[in-house]
Amino acid sequence: MKLKGQVHKYGANVDTDVIIPARYLNVSDPLELAKHCMEDIDAQFVKKMKPGDIIVADTNFGCGSSREHAPLSIKSAGVSCVIAKTFARIFFRNAINIGLPLLECVECVEKTKNGDTLEVDLAAGKILNLSTGLVFTAKPYPDFMSELIKAGGLINYTKKRLA
Repeated sequence: MKLKGQVHKYGANVDTDVIIPARYLNVSDPLELAKHCMEDIDAQFVKKMKPGDIIVADTNFGCGSSREHAPLSIKSAGVSCVIAKTFARIFFRNAINIGLPLLECVECVEKTKNGDTLEVDLAAGKILNLSTGLVFTAKPYPDFMSELIKAGGLINYTKKRLA
């Protein structure tokens, strides 16, 4: 699966409280959550992002509470994947469970700027910065995780397996 989008870059320790503020945790509609994605760290995020765009961040992305709303708001906003140096463990699992691809790649984070365009080959773990020509390698997913993401998350994966 290949993804392509413009980079929205953030720093370290982007926590779930700024990804989707607690005042929206009573909302369960993914499209409503999407309207408030990244609102407390970047009030213009939803207005400037386009479907397929990519979030790039430093270390510990998704730290804080284990709210499933955070990766759901990102995916529902149209973000195709998130690339960071590291992810909080629970956020990582929640994202994979809903089919939001996450890639860890220190070099990509360090050599990518806000506004660059990336092309990501999830199967190979290759990231091409179309703005600079630089190529980065992230660790590809194990087969079972790739299947979860391709299916759109754990629920869809399970439904397909049971059918």
